Amino acid sequence: MMNRFYQGGRISLGFGNNQKVSKSSILVLLAVFFSFSVLAQDLTVTGKVTDKAGDGLPGVTVQLKGSSKGAATDLDGKYTIAGVPSTGTLVFSFVGMTSQEVAIGGRSSVNVTLSDDAALLEEVVVVGYGTVKKKDATGAVNAIGTKDFQKGIVTSPEQLMQGRVAGVQITQNSGEPGGGINVRIRGTSSVYGGNQPLFVIDGVPLSSDNTSGDGNSQGIGRQPAKNPLNFLNPADIESIDILKDASATAIYGSRGAQGVVLITTKKGKGKGTLDYGVSFGASTITKKYDLLNASEFAAANSSQNQGGNTDWQDELFRTALTQQHNLSYGGGDATGNYRFTLGYLDQQGIIETSGIKRYSVGFNGGKKFINNKLNITSSVNLANNQDKGIAISDNAGYTGDLMAAILKSNPTRSVYAADGKTYNQAGGIVEPNPVAIVNLTKDRTNTLRALGNIAAELEIIDGLKFKTVLGFDQSLSSRKSAFSKDLALDGVLGIGRLYLRDVEVNNKLWENYFTYDHSFGKTTLNALLGYSYQSFDNFGKYASLANFATSDLDVMTNNLASANGGSAPSNVVNNSYRNFDELQSYFTRLNLNMGKVLLTGTLRIDGSTRFGGNNKYGYFPSGAVKYKLIEENFVPKNVFSDLALRVGYGLVGNQNIPHNLYDRRDRYSDWNANQGATDISGGGLNAVAFNNPNLKWETTSTLNIGLDYALAGNRVSGNIEFYDKHTKDLLFQVVSAQPAPTPFTWKNLDTDIQNRGVELGLNVVAVDNKAFTWEVVANAAFNKNLIKNLSGVYDTGEINGQGLTGAFAQRLAAGQPMFAFFLREFGGYDKEGVSVYPNGDFQTFVNASPNPTVTAGLTNNFKFGNFDASVFFNGVFGNYIYSNTANAYFTKGSLSNGRNVTKDVVGSAEGPFNAPDVSTRFLEKGDFVRLQNLNLGYRVPTTGLKSIQSLRLYLTGQNLMTFTKYSGQDPEVSTNKSLNGIPSFGIDYSAFPRSKTWTIGANISF
Repeated sequence: MMNRFYQGGRISLGFGNNQKVSKSSILVLLAVFFSFSVLAQDLTVTGKVTDKAGDGLPGVTVQLKGSSKGAATDLDGKYTIAGVPSTGTLVFSFVGMTSQEVAIGGRSSVNVTLSDDAALLEEVVVVGYGTVKKKDATGAVNAIGTKDFQKGIVTSPEQLMQGRVAGVQITQNSGEPGGGINVRIRGTSSVYGGNQPLFVIDGVPLSSDNTSGDGNSQGIGRQPAKNPLNFLNPADIESIDILKDASATAIYGSRGAQGVVLITTKKGKGKGTLDYGVSFGASTITKKYDLLNASEFAAANSSQNQGGNTDWQDELFRTALTQQHNLSYGGGDATGNYRFTLGYLDQQGIIETSGIKRYSVGFNGGKKFINNKLNITSSVNLANNQDKGIAISDNAGYTGDLMAAILKSNPTRSVYAADGKTYNQAGGIVEPNPVAIVNLTKDRTNTLRALGNIAAELEIIDGLKFKTVLGFDQSLSSRKSAFSKDLALDGVLGIGRLYLRDVEVNNKLWENYFTYDHSFGKTTLNALLGYSYQSFDNFGKYASLANFATSDLDVMTNNLASANGGSAPSNVVNNSYRNFDELQSYFTRLNLNMGKVLLTGTLRIDGSTRFGGNNKYGYFPSGAVKYKLIEENFVPKNVFSDLALRVGYGLVGNQNIPHNLYDRRDRYSDWNANQGATDISGGGLNAVAFNNPNLKWETTSTLNIGLDYALAGNRVSGNIEFYDKHTKDLLFQVVSAQPAPTPFTWKNLDTDIQNRGVELGLNVVAVDNKAFTWEVVANAAFNKNLIKNLSGVYDTGEINGQGLTGAFAQRLAAGQPMFAFFLREFGGYDKEGVSVYPNGDFQTFVNASPNPTVTAGLTNNFKFGNFDASVFFNGVFGNYIYSNTANAYFTKGSLSNGRNVTKDVVGSAEGPFNAPDVSTRFLEKGDFVRLQNLNLGYRVPTTGLKSIQSLRLYLTGQNLMTFTKYSGQDPEVSTNKSLNGIPSFGIDYSAFPRSKTWTIGANISF
C-alpha cells in the first residue's frame, strides 16, 4: 500500500495526483507539528506573588482560569501549580487587592505584583449602618487608619486620634495610667449633658455610664473617674471614623449632638497568619516643679528648719516601666474571615505604686452561606482591667492629697523618724507625710467588661438586604480603697477606713434594618430603613467601714470583721441604686447619586424613658447635597483632579443626663455616717426631683459647608469646612426654693450655645519615588464659643485650699463663652505686700476663656528603603488655664506656715499675711506646641527566614518636648472642679503629672 503513495522519490498525501510534497517539506511539517505539541503540553508553573513594597504575600489564590484547579501562596508568597496547559491563563486574587490575569505563554515561572484595590480603598468611610466611598460622602466625616494612629504606649482608643483630626480636641485629665480623657468635637455645647461624643464600637453604641468603681469620694475627696474605653485594646482597632456635622450624626439622633466616633476592629485577611507585637517602654516625668531645696527653704524660713534633707519629688516619682504583648491569628477570603486576639498590658505610673494591667481577648469573624447570600458575623471584646490607684483627688482641701503633699511638704523634714523604720508624721493630720500616704493606703479596682455583637445579613433579592444585630455591653467592677489607722490623715489616724464600691452594667441592643441599592440609568439609589432598641441597666452599691483593729491593708480589704473588740467595724455608710432606661428608635436614610450631584436625607425618631410624658419622642432630620464641580467644564482639569462642594443641615439631640430625673421617683437615701453597723434607723426613701413631664432633649442644629479638593494628580489634597452650630433647650438642674421636698428640678432653659468655626485639612505627597517618599499631613481648626440668651448666672470651677472655702473661678452667663473665667483683676502688691485690685475687690468676667480658639496638628511621614519615620506635632492656642495648685500652695502665706513653695515665691513682693484670693494672679495662657510622637522603624528583610513573613523593629518617643509659657507641670490638663453639679474646664489642681516615654518594639508575622 505504501507503494501507492511513493512514486519516484515523492510522497503523495492523497489530495490528488498533482498535490505532492518533497521530503524536505515533510520534515518542516513534522517540526511544526512537534513544536505545537510541545507548546500545548501541560506544565508545572512556579512563582512568587509580592505586594507593592516587594514583600511576599501569603494566602493568595492562584487559579487556572476556567477550571477548578488552583493553589495558594505560602508564607513567602511562593506557589506551585502543576498540570496546567502552556496556553492557559492564571488568575491571582487576594482580599483587598486588585485581581490579575496572567497568560502562561509556555513559561514555567510566573511572578506577579498585586496592588491595593483602588475601589476598596475608596470605601473606607463608615457613616453609621453602612459605608460610602470617601469621594461620595456628603457630610463632614474624617477617617483615620492604622498608618495614621499615634504610636507607642496607647491605653485607650481616643489617644490614637489625638491631634490627627481638625476640630477634635482631646485633653487628658491627668497623666495617670488609664486616667480620664476629654474629647470635644467642634467646641463645647452642653453643661449637664456632658460634651463627650457617642462612641460606637463595631456597631454597638456605648452608654455614658461609669463602668468602673471610681469617680466618687474615697476618703480624701472626689477622685477622678477612669477612662471607660480602657477595656478596648488599641492594637485591635482597624479604623476610626469621626462624624462631625449634623448631616452625618443625625442617623444617631438623640445621641449625636456632640459628634459620633465609630470604631471598627480588625478582621482577618488571606491565608491564616500569626501576628505578634511586643514592646517595652520607660516613662519619666516631663517637668518637676521648681521647689525650694532644704537649704533654700531653711534660709527662707529658718523657724521651720527640721534638720533633714528630702526631695519629696525624687522620693515619689520614678522611672515607670511598661510592657505590651499582642498576639493574633486570622485569615479570610471572599466567603468568610476570622481573627482571634490576645493582649496584655502592664503599665506603671510615674508615681510609686500606681499603674494598670489589662488582659484582653477578642474575636472578629464571619461566614457566608447559601451562595454567599447569607452572611453571619460576630465581634466580641473581653477585658479585665486591674487598676492600682493612689490618693489623688479633684477637690482636696487645706490638708491636700498625695500630690499636694509632695509639693508642699517641708524639704527639711525627713521621711522616717529617728528609728529609721516608722514614718516621720510630726506634721500630723494637717501636713501628712507623702511617702506614708503611698505605703499606708491601698486602692485597687478590678473591672471585667465584655462588649460584642452577632449579626446576620440576608440578600433577599438583588440589591435588597435585611440585617439583624444583637449587641451587648456588660461589666462588673469592684473597688476597694483602704487607709491604715497608722496614717496621720484627718478621719483616718487611729481608726482605719475602708471604702467599697461595686458597679454592674448590663446594656443590650437589638437592631433590624433593610438596605436597598439600585441603579436607574445614571442615578444610583441607596436606601436604609430600620428599627433599634437599646436598654441600659446600671446597678451600684457602696459601703464605708471604720475602726479596724489591724493596720494590715490586705487584712482590711479581705476581712471585714477585723474591728476593735472582734465585732464588725462600726461607722458604716451604705447606699445602693439601680437605674434602668430604654431607647426605642426608627431611622431611615436615602442617598441619591446623580453623577454631578449627590443627595442625602436622614431621619431618626428616638423615644427615651429619660424624658417626660409629653416628650417621649424626638425627631431628628438632616439633609445634605454634594456638587462635584470637577465634572463641570469650567473647572480646569490641568489644575484640579477633584473639586466638590458640600452643604448640609440637620438637627441632633443630647439625652446624656443622669437617670430618673424628669419624674418624681424614690430611691434609698444614705445611712447616717455616725450610726453603728447594726443601726439603720434614719435611712429611708427620698424623692429624686420635682416632676417635670415637659422635660425634653437638648437640640443642636448645624449648618456645614465644605469644599473638597485635589491638585497635581492627587498629590495635594484636602478640605475646608465652615460650620455654624447652635444648641437650644439646654438641660439644666434648677435648685428648688427651700424648704421643699426635693432639692432641685430639671428644666430646659431657653438659651442658645453657639459654636462657629473653620476647619482645614491638607495632605501633600512631597516626594514619591521608589527610593524615598515624604508625606505631609496637616490640620487646623478655628472655633468661637458663645452663650446667648441665658437667664441668670451659674457658678462653677470650685477652688480649694486654705482660706478658699466657697471660692470659685468660673461662671456661666449670657454673652460669655462656656465656663468663662470670673476673677478679680490682679494689679500687684502694695507696700505691705497685700494684693491690689485696681478695678475693685470683687470678681468679674475677664477676657480669657478656657476654650481654645485654634487647634492644629502636623505630621511628616518618611520612607527610605526599609526604613520609615514619622514626626508628629500638635498645638493648642488661645486658651487660658487657672492654676488652683499655685493658688492653694505657692504663696508667701504657705511658706510662712512651713510649707514648701516654688522658688519664685521667695523673691516676690507678696507679704506673708496676704489672702490668696481668687484672681487673675493665677491665670495663665495655656498655649503650647508639643512634639507628641516620634516613630522610627526598620523592616527587616525576611529572605531566607522561611517561618517569618515580615518583621518590623521600631523606636517610639511620646510627649518628648513641650513649648509653652505655662508654669505648671503640663498645659494639657483639666481637673474636674465641678460646683453644684455644673462641670468646669481649664483648671489645674495637683493633677497626676504627665510623662514622656520611650518605647522599643517589634511586630512579627508568621
